[in-house]
Amino acid sequence: MKIKYLHTMVRVKDIDASKRFYCDLLGLEEIRRIDNEAGKFTLVFLAPPGQTEAQVELTYNWGSEEAYGEGRNFGHLAYEVEDVYALCQKLMDAGVTINRPPRDGRMAFVRSPDGISIELLNAGGAQPPKEPWASMGNTGHW
Repeated sequence: MKIKYLHTMVRVKDIDASKRFYCDLLGLEEIRRIDNEAGKFTLVFLAPPGQTEAQVELTYNWGSEEAYGEGRNFGHLAYEVEDVYALCQKLMDAGVTINRPPRDGRMAFVRSPDGISIELLNAGGAQPPKEPWASMGNTGHW
């Protein structure tokens, strides 16, 4: 029996804020979108450029702006990034809290606008530790 990973679904309260985070800041691209009038929901599938194997499905239920809760049993999404320091700086400059800074030059955690924990791993292993990251403490949880 063969099995193929398709996507991870996360519920979002604001599709535009979520797309800004995942697309404009993290660099994912919209692969496809489904607007279902009868079911009153929108599905937006995102993936890194040129990669359709690891998709994130943003599910927006129309008229449901209430919080979904955190569901810590979900865990997190993880992305390998070219330069964890550069991406964390870009995110921080855009007002995103770096919950677990890349003190080790390898790993950081941030959260999406809906509280989804995102792990960022530096491609090729750790970079040498550098400031301000090396001495930056954790904020909140991830």
